[in-house]
Amino acid sequence: MKALFATLLTAVLGVLAVAAPAGAVGAGYAQTCTVRSGALWCWGNGSGTPARVGTASNWSAVDAGTSYACGTQTDGSLWCWGSNSRGQLGDGTTTSRTAPVRVGTATTWANVSAGDSHTCGVRTDGSLWCWGFNRLGQLGTDPSTVYTATSPLRVGTASNWARVSAGFGHTCGVRTDGTLWCWGDNGDGQLGLGSRLASTAPAQVGTGTSWADVAAGYAFNCATQTGGSLWCWGDNGYGQLGTGTTFQTAPVQVGGVTTWNQVDAGFNTACASRTDGSLWCWGNNMSGQIGDNSTTNRGTPVRVSTGTTWTQDFVTGYHSCGSRTDGGLWCWGNNANAQLGDGTTTQRLTPVQVAGLPA
Repeated sequence: MKALFATLLTAVLGVLAVAAPAGAVGAGYAQTCTVRSGALWCWGNGSGTPARVGTASNWSAVDAGTSYACGTQTDGSLWCWGSNSRGQLGDGTTTSRTAPVRVGTATTWANVSAGDSHTCGVRTDGSLWCWGFNRLGQLGTDPSTVYTATSPLRVGTASNWARVSAGFGHTCGVRTDGTLWCWGDNGDGQLGLGSRLASTAPAQVGTGTSWADVAAGYAFNCATQTGGSLWCWGDNGYGQLGTGTTFQTAPVQVGGVTTWNQVDAGFNTACASRTDGSLWCWGNNMSGQIGDNSTTNRGTPVRVSTGTTWTQDFVTGYHSCGSRTDGGLWCWGNNANAQLGDGTTTQRLTPVQVAGLPA
């Protein structure tokens, strides 16, 4: 459930110390999408090779939820497609779409994150908006008032949101002052509040002001700080916190490394990159999504190959994908729906390059 980060937001707000990644690849349960030179390509759900989506050449970023996806274009417009039973596409309906449909008329979308059945996005004015399923308060409003929203609803009145990440039944976001906030389901401590009490409105995680980025997974989160440290909290049944197997209701540091620069959280698996170009994954590995040539769950970060050319653009779920500095896109893990893009449905325990994509 990777948040899409547009460098436009950093330029407009001018306060983030860490540059945002391109957000050019998104992986859902059975599908993968990527942006290449402004063109949008998707595959999976039985289609084993990348196919271009429409003819638009101004796509800037994409993110994939469980069974849908959303993307931004360079004009600041936002588009979504796929399953829409909970209104997660934000087009005012619950009708599923086989092609991208525009979300409202705003041209100020800076980043968007697609979760399981809810979506959130930040606009260039720093406002935060969410829509879709709200049974657990993941939209940042009381579910007794709004159970399902088919169009974007503003979350509070704050105008200093920098980025957001939608998990399964919760959401987290970082503000331009470096504070971290979470809301929604908290059954596994995934809100990071030191307890398991839920919150239907954004609640601050601790008092720190050096948070750079956050990634919300199924029932856990991981986040980086501006100094390069990595922290995780919430459910830890598969070792997805990178600190053993005990769940945590507040952020705990993953080892002592301070060169982490990006993290993503998925279905009980997490991956993170370091400034030396290496990529590391841990947690659930039942489909080989950690990429270490095994299906053994890992409670601490394990390096993906020996490469040092991984970029900050990567995603993880039941399958993982990552871009390298030469422009190649590589995927590994579950491939039952041809989501790895190698023309097969063979599970891969180590990265394989996606075939048929333009450079």
